[in-house]
Amino acid sequence: MKKDTFIKGAMISTLCLVISKILGIIYVIPFHSIIGTNGRALYGYAYNIYTLFLNFSTVGIPLAISKIISEYHALGYEDAKRRTYRTAIKITFIMAILSTIVLFVAAPIIAEGIIGGIKGGNTKEDITFVLRISATAILFVTMLSNMRGYLQGHRYITPSSISQVLEQLVRVIIIIFGSFAAMKLWGVKEAVGISVFAATIGAVVALIYLRCKMKEERKKEREIHITNEERKITDKKLLKQLVFYTIPFVIVSIAVPLYNTIDMMSIVKPLVKTAKMSTQNAETVLSIITTWGEKLNVIVTSLASGLVVSVLPNITNDFVKKKNEEVNQKINKTLQIIIYFVLPMVFGLSFLARPVWCIFYGNSNLGVSVFSYSVMIALFYSLFLNLHTILQATDNHKGANLAILSGLFTKFILTVPSIYLFQKLHLKAYYGPITATIIAYSVPIFISIFSLKKKMHTSFKETLKHTGISIFACLLMLLGLSLLKQIVPLTGNRIISILIIALYAFIGASIYFFVTIKTHTFDQIFGCSLKDFIGAKIKRRKVKN
Repeated sequence: MKKDTFIKGAMISTLCLVISKILGIIYVIPFHSIIGTNGRALYGYAYNIYTLFLNFSTVGIPLAISKIISEYHALGYEDAKRRTYRTAIKITFIMAILSTIVLFVAAPIIAEGIIGGIKGGNTKEDITFVLRISATAILFVTMLSNMRGYLQGHRYITPSSISQVLEQLVRVIIIIFGSFAAMKLWGVKEAVGISVFAATIGAVVALIYLRCKMKEERKKEREIHITNEERKITDKKLLKQLVFYTIPFVIVSIAVPLYNTIDMMSIVKPLVKTAKMSTQNAETVLSIITTWGEKLNVIVTSLASGLVVSVLPNITNDFVKKKNEEVNQKINKTLQIIIYFVLPMVFGLSFLARPVWCIFYGNSNLGVSVFSYSVMIALFYSLFLNLHTILQATDNHKGANLAILSGLFTKFILTVPSIYLFQKLHLKAYYGPITATIIAYSVPIFISIFSLKKKMHTSFKETLKHTGISIFACLLMLLGLSLLKQIVPLTGNRIISILIIALYAFIGASIYFFVTIKTHTFDQIFGCSLKDFIGAKIKRRKVKN
């Protein structure tokens, strides 16, 4: 295996994540039709609770492994790296077993908290069943995450990224064919159960692939020379360091799914009682915000997630070597890339919400209404995720903890009041929790920026300038699309919607790239013109061939 550079690692991990997420989106079209409205809500319950318990079982250790191994690798401490990995495996194995048992036992209690005594939708028994099925995946996915963290810490981004595609491919195949067969033989509950169990099978296959890759690498290893400095790093010290680095990742790993958990526990009842929505419509709104709309949001957030994989080990490596100027350059470069690509994607998806929703889920005014606003969360989440990772890479644990806890507290106190407020103002009540989430991500973003300015003396002037130009380009893009809408309306069946999106995406992207190229924004962010960038890629391919 070969190590990957910052840009190459970011590109590979992002590409594989995009492919993985595309697979995760494509299956939604048949799956959504197979399981029906109640099945969609039921799958959403299982998916979000499972994610919460999974993050508890890994307790942020995979990213902590990546960070520690990056440090020791930069210092040449090979033995310490191996001992770190073995210690992490033991901890997460115990946590995974505990999480599996707790989720299995507590499933009826969680089901009661979600649905309560409300009738007309899924039953507590149905929710309990799918929650228990989801518990089977926790151990395997946890082990898989640890392996990825170890490889990413060495900057072996490619095998880690390929394993994600493999895991998702297996999962999608089982979901589609398994749910279809289950609906024919049994019913909705069993179809969702098989779909949830697909995560277990996908993780096992990816786990086997990565173990084979790691065996190949170990065959090449030479005898390790342990230095005097490395001998001072005892197992006890390693454990303390692992726990210390893990705590901030624990907080973010649990906090992000907790945003959805807060919604799951807070949205349905107020919408039924205050906004006078039916139970089925309230459950639909919840499933869109926490699951189905979020699955479309990954079109955007996969870019941010891909950058994280490369950002953590690369910035950590420079930080350990005290290359502060390079650290600050990478901090700004990361934010500039996110804003440059994510901003137009978010605005574009919001504008095209009707045809996009039609392609994946069919025509639904409620779905379009919720998604057109909830897609905005993707921008704030993308910035939050990378800023939090940067704080971790630069050992700014205090700022990272303060940022995430402040965001979580904000989400907790605003969600329910926001529903009542929006209803009182005669606005759409379900926009309340979406707004609460946007605010809850904005708070840690500002805290993170302030922390980086204080500790690393990072200047964000260049990033702010590029952001202003990107916003201007997006406004021109929306103006152009609005004029196009007068000629080509955003209505039609699935086939027509695909053609409409292709046309609008081409026109919108052309306007956006034209403005940012003419203002030299692209050149300044990527270090070359778009023509040179594409030309270099073509030249590299010809050389390889």
